[in-house]
Amino acid sequence: MTLAIVLAADAPAASLPTRSGERLADRLADQLRRAGADEVRHAADLGELAALVDAATHPVLVTGADLVAHTAVLRHLATSPVGPTVALVLTDPPGDGHTAVREERGQVVGAGPPEALDGGATGVFGGALRVGVGDLPSLAAAARAAAAAPPVAGPTVDRLFAGLAGRGVLTFAQRVRLLVAHRVGDPAGLAAAEAAVAAVDEDRAELKLSVKERDDFFTTFFVSTWSPYVTKASAKLGLGPTAVTMVSVAFAVAAAVLFGTGGRLALVAGAVLLYLGFVLDCVDGQVARYTRHFSAWGGWLDTMADRAKEYVVYAGLGYGATQTGFRYGWALAIAAITLQTVRHMTDTWYGVLHDEAARRPKAVGTSGGGIGDKLNAASNRVQADTGSVSYWLKRTVVFPIGERWALIAITVALFGPLVSLYAVLAWGVLAFAYTGALRTLRARWMRVPVLDTVDATLHRDDGPLGRLLPVLRPVGPLTLAVVAALGPAALLVAALLTRDGSEGLRWAVPVALLVLLAAGLGAGAAHAGPLDWLVPAALRAGEYLFAIAVGVVGDVPPWLIFGYVFVLTLHHYDLTARLEKRQSAPPLHGGTLGWEGRSVLLALAAIAGFAGIGMATLSTYLLVVFVGSVALAWVVLPARAARASVGLVGAGGRSPG
Repeated sequence: MTLAIVLAADAPAASLPTRSGERLADRLADQLRRAGADEVRHAADLGELAALVDAATHPVLVTGADLVAHTAVLRHLATSPVGPTVALVLTDPPGDGHTAVREERGQVVGAGPPEALDGGATGVFGGALRVGVGDLPSLAAAARAAAAAPPVAGPTVDRLFAGLAGRGVLTFAQRVRLLVAHRVGDPAGLAAAEAAVAAVDEDRAELKLSVKERDDFFTTFFVSTWSPYVTKASAKLGLGPTAVTMVSVAFAVAAAVLFGTGGRLALVAGAVLLYLGFVLDCVDGQVARYTRHFSAWGGWLDTMADRAKEYVVYAGLGYGATQTGFRYGWALAIAAITLQTVRHMTDTWYGVLHDEAARRPKAVGTSGGGIGDKLNAASNRVQADTGSVSYWLKRTVVFPIGERWALIAITVALFGPLVSLYAVLAWGVLAFAYTGALRTLRARWMRVPVLDTVDATLHRDDGPLGRLLPVLRPVGPLTLAVVAALGPAALLVAALLTRDGSEGLRWAVPVALLVLLAAGLGAGAAHAGPLDWLVPAALRAGEYLFAIAVGVVGDVPPWLIFGYVFVLTLHHYDLTARLEKRQSAPPLHGGTLGWEGRSVLLALAAIAGFAGIGMATLSTYLLVVFVGSVALAWVVLPARAARASVGLVGAGGRSPG
């Protein structure tokens, strides 16, 4: 239940008559109801607003009485999935007393008078914000502080927002694109704003807004040019984002089967299905944005489905290459899934690093410039030069999902699964080297700790054994994780180079395990180094390489090795998806044993001569734990919480006996 408050204090525009004859404040109240507010209240001053906020138990929408906008602007603000607290930010010149905003990576990192931002303002507060439940006490405190402060010129809602930002509340910026929103102060301004609103087709603009403002080259020019028509049709048919995601998964699985089947017709048909599946992969997000149907479950499912689809396609390519007589088809597929997962881990944590750096602008500037500073400035210039050759090269060279699926579809249709896998690996390695080098230099310049801001044990994926190991602080967790990965890598290389079978290398498994466990010596250390955001990716690489090496040494069927790594990726993507969506740990996370526990079990199975049975058993166990955790997190626990909430409401509504 969402409460909306129209703050009419010191807003002469509140009483201005609109085209329909009603007061501007009354029209805003009606728009807020149509935007999804269950209750709309008018507050005459900040004290009354604070009292309303104190009693609120759900997100609160607050708007000044001088805003003229499409109802969709308010609906987008009310339903924005970017974070709990979101502020409307406009590009209009700031009026008298309006609060200027400095924004970085979608976060408001500065708010106040334009002169206080030293020319760093990137927009102006739009007079409306949504405040999440966790930030409501800060909103009430900011309202009371602003009410007690000496009066200053300007709208009261601006002083409220500046006070909220000054309390360190993480606030995301909601920009207005294609639609119209203006703040007015006189009849002439009101008439001009209303004319601008009337000149825009709201539904058509919303359909265009369903497409991401910035996307990759292939998606922009070969998908988004026609996917809005599919989005509109899906909405009319009543297909929600989850249903579209499921159809996309079905297309990808069918493509993988056709790639494994082989034959020119099957490969071409599979390529077409893969392309259409990617189109639907874009459409599910567009449907969510167009219909404003966002949910934590939908966001999680979209992330997990994207990775699962891609890796099922890798499996189809690996099987198809093997069927053509190439001995190492599955090996290439295993290399592709390992490389791509480690890349994704670095992508995720580099994004978290950037977000944290945006929240700490002073910390970013303490390194005195250098090559990292120059790279950061150059990157920002390229990103700002939207549509230029350098812009598209930068977005393409990193090998994003659209380019990966396009490369697979084209190469498999023209040349077959083997060439497709080689192409994915070649471009993937180059992209990894490029992004790794540049990001390392930029991260050293930022010098912002990331893992210490979250549950490092959870995102390292340490288990009980890792927490029992002593701490080797002087070396540093990243150095330990990288060195630990070298043991499994050496074992894998030795196993691959052994021509007479690798069974004789069984003695080397415990040695490689001991080297791998060295990463656990950094579990209890502070992860405050400028490059420690790479620790999760290094741990994933070490665990995957060890599992693959054990499989090769133990003569495990390659498809089973792929399956085991695939199950591991589901577990690790679950963690990163929860990190991105700001969710807690999976309910059964403790049952996953940790990277070191799983590695020890695989080593014991290999030493005993049952590597295949051990890997199959552990794969099945981890898959059951994953499915059980998903069921608990998204079905059982929410249903239990809903029943408890209904019970509390019922108990509160009973009269005393």
